[in-house]
Amino acid sequence: MKLFDVYPLFDIEIVKGEGCYTYDAEGNKYLDLYGGHAVISVGHSHPHYLNALQEQASKLVFYSNSVINSLQQKLADKLGKISGYDDYQLFLINSGAEANENALKLASFHTGKKRVIAFGKAFHGRTSLAVEATDNPKIIAPINANNHVTFLTLNDIDAVKAELEKGDVCAVIVEGIQGVGGIRIPTAEFLHGIRQLCDEYDAVMILDEIQSGYGRSGKFFAHQHSGVRPDIITIAKGIANGFPMGGVLISPKFVPIYGQLGTTFGGNHLACAAAIAVLEIFEKENLVENARKVGEYLITELKKFPQIKEVRGEGLMIGMEFDYPVKELRSRLIHEQRVFTGASGTNVVRLLPPLVLTMEQASDFITRFKKVLEA
Repeated sequence: MKLFDVYPLFDIEIVKGEGCYTYDAEGNKYLDLYGGHAVISVGHSHPHYLNALQEQASKLVFYSNSVINSLQQKLADKLGKISGYDDYQLFLINSGAEANENALKLASFHTGKKRVIAFGKAFHGRTSLAVEATDNPKIIAPINANNHVTFLTLNDIDAVKAELEKGDVCAVIVEGIQGVGGIRIPTAEFLHGIRQLCDEYDAVMILDEIQSGYGRSGKFFAHQHSGVRPDIITIAKGIANGFPMGGVLISPKFVPIYGQLGTTFGGNHLACAAAIAVLEIFEKENLVENARKVGEYLITELKKFPQIKEVRGEGLMIGMEFDYPVKELRSRLIHEQRVFTGASGTNVVRLLPPLVLTMEQASDFITRFKKVLEA
């Protein structure tokens, strides 16, 4: 059987990881500035994380949601405390796409309406709401047959108001920082405007923090830079350091009903053990502050390169836009300098390193990057 060929692959087989480094089958060492699409939050093979997984696997890997799993409540308690959302409710699932699907279901159930407002260059998961990262976005996959999506320009609050005034919008969904869309940041004024309009027109404000959350921006959630509080927050990626998991943080104004949502694998024992270990490492190693500090250094240094058209981001979620396609640049970084990076669209290099990235490693990256840019 052949693999379904939907990803262009570099001819490199990674067989081991440690901290912010990975190693290929030939023993070459790479500086990882991408972390598997931002899923590696506490670094590859962190000892505390591995011990937690091994200990839980020796007891019980999985059981259904029809019985008590005390690890779910332990995770909810820790997450509520560290995120500042103690009063919210937590629903655990398997991925970011599933988190957004459930968030949109809740919004529709709660309001009795079906239309959704999203924004150009957004990405909310391949099974719920995927949008091409272009100036004229089109739907790759609809939310579901019962929802209609209206795409607006990011930071255009007048356009949001005009749509909400029509009275049929159940939710406005916006990323804390757009990832696939090229590291674009909604302004604080825009987010507060959405909050006010959602309250006025009985719509649900959903913050997609799947990529921008979990400490990556230098706050636990990127929207916390603005001080706004949404009705629903979706999370995944960094939540369990690469173990498949996602979640929905739900305002207390939503009343749960038996059978309203469901999941087979969500919140299983092994996933919870992994997620708890991640938060324990966050607290012990102060990773949110580290992301802020190291990210600030990286952004400052990258802005010094005249070859880069624009540097955007917060913390360790950084985009570098060029006047030309970056495919060759990324290839040279990997093969000549042994550095993994990501991309957004054609012209943006994306950095999403593990949050344990040190100042020394960040400086090392700047040195390697300079060699490629100036060659």
